[in-house]
Formats: sequence, C-alpha cells, structure tokens
Amino acid sequence: MKFVDEASIRVEAGKGGDGCVSFRREKYIPKGGPDGGNGGDGASVYLVGDENLSTLADFRFTRRFKAENGEPGRGRNCTGKSGDDLYIKVPLGTIVTEQDTDEIMGEVIKHEQVFKVAQGGRHGVGNTAFKSSTNRAPRQFTKGTPGEAHQLKLELKVLADVGLLGLPNAGKSTFIRAVSSAKPKVADYPFTTLYPNLGVVSIEPGRSFVVADIPGIIEGAAEGAGLGIQFLKHISRTRLLLHIVDVAPLDGTDPVESVKTIEAELAKYSNDLSGYTRWLVLNKIDLLTDEQQEEVCNMIVKQLAWEGPVYYLSAIQKQGTQQLCYDIMEHVEKQKADEASEDITEE
Repeated sequence: MKFVDEASIRVEAGKGGDGCVSFRREKYIPKGGPDGGNGGDGASVYLVGDENLSTLADFRFTRRFKAENGEPGRGRNCTGKSGDDLYIKVPLGTIVTEQDTDEIMGEVIKHEQVFKVAQGGRHGVGNTAFKSSTNRAPRQFTKGTPGEAHQLKLELKVLADVGLLGLPNAGKSTFIRAVSSAKPKVADYPFTTLYPNLGVVSIEPGRSFVVADIPGIIEGAAEGAGLGIQFLKHISRTRLLLHIVDVAPLDGTDPVESVKTIEAELAKYSNDLSGYTRWLVLNKIDLLTDEQQEEVCNMIVKQLAWEGPVYYLSAIQKQGTQQLCYDIMEHVEKQKADEASEDITEE
C-alpha cells in the first residue's frame, strides 16, 4: 500500500461555444436579417475543501478532469448552453502547485472553500452582433476561446493540533487508539502506519483537539530514506509535537539514541521544525518493574538533558493518558487564544 500525500492531476476547462451564422427565413419575410445567436461559456474547474476527506488516495485512480464545453449558438437568436462548472473535492490542507512552473497557485484550508484552478473559455458571438446600418447581412462570427489546462501537483499537509513523533513501533498508533475513537492499524513490525491517522480527542463537550499519528521516521528520513520526506511534511502544521519513546524496545536499541535520531532528522529537514514545542512521552512503562521505571526514565531524561515536560505512560493500558490529554488541551487552547489576539493586533 502506498503512502499518499501527493498527487498529480490534469485539469481542463471547457471550450467556449462558437457563434452562429444564421438569417431569418420565414414565409412573407424573405429577408428577415441575421439571427445567429452567441455560444455558451465553457465550464471552469474548481477545487472544494471537504473536511470528510483525509488523504489524496482517490487521485491515484482518476488523474484527468475535463469540464464541459459551451454549446454553439443557434438560429433565431438562440444562445448556446454554458457548460456546468466542475467541482473536485480535496482534503483540507491541500497545497496546489502548477507542475510545469513550480508556482504555488494557492491552498485549500477551510471546509467548502472554493478555489478556481482552470478558467473556462469565453463564448463566441453570432452574426447578429455584427449587424449595422451599413452591413445588413453580416456573415462574420467569432469562435469560442479554449479553456485553460493545467497539470497540477496536489500536496497534502495534515491539519492537526498535535503530531506524534517517534521511530517505528514506538507506540504512536496505540496511543491514538487509547485517547480517541480512531482505530489505526497496530502490529509488531515497522511501518504499520502508512497513512497519517487523524483522531479527535474530546475532553468534554465543546473542548477537543485533533491528534495526527504521523508514520514512523527513520534515520536518513530528511534525505528521503524510507518514506521520510513525505512524513516530515505532515508535521509542519501542528501546534505541539509529542515525542513518543519506547523505554523497553524489544530489539535492544537505546531510547536516548532513538530520540537523538529523530531530533537530527527534524533539524536536517527544517530549522523551524526543530524549534517546535515538543513534549517527551516515555511509553510502555508497563514492561518495567516499579523500581526500573523510575531508574530508566530518570536516566533517559538526564542523558537527554531534556528541559520540557516529560510524561510516563502505558498507552496500551491507558495509564497516564488522561492527565496528558488535559495538559495538551490547555496548551492548545492557550496557543489558539494567543494567535487570535495576534490577529486582532495586526488588524
């Protein structure tokens, strides 16, 4: 199964309908003059934000989208029918780029936001429009103009309040299952998660946040190793990063080195990303005895010289998850309030 956060599609707007050359011919009216109608406008192509979509997987099967052409004009001053505009649903957070020029056309970030990506062709005019006092029987008309056509690159960045960081099998999917109604796949092999899973964590009515289970990052991800760069792109919109670490890995790897590996990849990918707010979550403490828990966790925190918040939990047993969720909610609400006040100040 392929991880889909990018898609390439071709959009073609409709051609405008041609104008018509016609003359009125009725009984007793042998020279009724020109009555050729105008053509219809070609249909345009729009992208529409849909909060119910979470991936670009649908565009793997349909890559070409063609809008309707405008109908040509007809006699008796009949105007051709304009084409019906084509609306393509995309998930929120989709960035639209012109593939040939690498120019960013825009992005869709709100539900039901409409964004035009291809303008339909303009209609042609019939010979009626060329009638004048000196040209009583014109045979001129104009053709409809072609619609725009673009090869687009769609890139999805997950819109979430909290992103989960960690090496494969750190317990990220188990955590999101424990705190939300999302049910990502959980298994004991690397890269169980191939799509970013979104889960809504509801603290109480009216208070909730969105957490994104970002698929595992490995060493060399910033250079494209594994599925690295595709995954790193999704982290850049979160308000908080939870760095989940397996304190008792079955393969005997060092938890401290696991944290440093992720930190190195974040720094390589983006300086801004490495400066994001991160909380350390030491997971799978149920695999240790009470004495080992304190000793191992303290050792990890000390060797990392970690200065931010640290949480000990067992996601599979939901131990320590409730307090963490309450603290996340307060942090997210505070950030939203700060951003709102900044916007008001700027205005």
